[in-house]
Amino acid sequence: MGPWQGPRPEGQQYDAQLLAEGDRRNVVDRYRYWTMAAIIADLDRRRHDFHVAVENWQHDFNIGTVVRTANAFLAREVHIVGNRRWNRRGAMVTDRYQHIRHHAAVTDLAERMRAVEIPIYGIDNLPGSRPLEGLQLPRRVCLLFGQEGPGLSEPAREACDGTFSIAQFGSTRSINASAAAAIAMHTWVVQHALTASLEGPGPEAGHSAS
Repeated sequence: MGPWQGPRPEGQQYDAQLLAEGDRRNVVDRYRYWTMAAIIADLDRRRHDFHVAVENWQHDFNIGTVVRTANAFLAREVHIVGNRRWNRRGAMVTDRYQHIRHHAAVTDLAERMRAVEIPIYGIDNLPGSRPLEGLQLPRRVCLLFGQEGPGLSEPAREACDGTFSIAQFGSTRSINASAAAAIAMHTWVVQHALTASLEGPGPEAGHSAS
């Protein structure tokens, strides 16, 4: 969007520099020309009750995409477990608007979730995992994902209150970690948020892809 045309809008949420120079950020139209602080504050008033956690032992490039998807589905928080540094390229700067916490070990994540009585559901096609399809996810839940390739680590599996798999029908052993995260988050949205948004006024929908 180029510079604002016509009389300037009133409100503390607007950024004078963006109004004068234009807003080319990756944000939905309702947030055009808003300050970053105003956007985050508005998101905080509407965030959903699910958390997303992902293990980061190998600087997995999928983590950035998971963060971007978590922002799109308005996750409460994203938890990075393992290495503090993570590949932000796939996040497309959405990490600026998403609350992200770091945990040195899975046990730290588990302790934090237990303190607020939030169960941890691991998503991995492990032996004994129950199908995600047909599962009624709790409203307050932490969805935990492992590294691309090895999947959930042994400590992560032990920390989970249950592990769940996504149905597959082809020859590959697993689907991409960020794709699995998107499916799981969308499952939560369908069960807990989509019906409410269809019944009354809700947040402006963004584009499904770009």
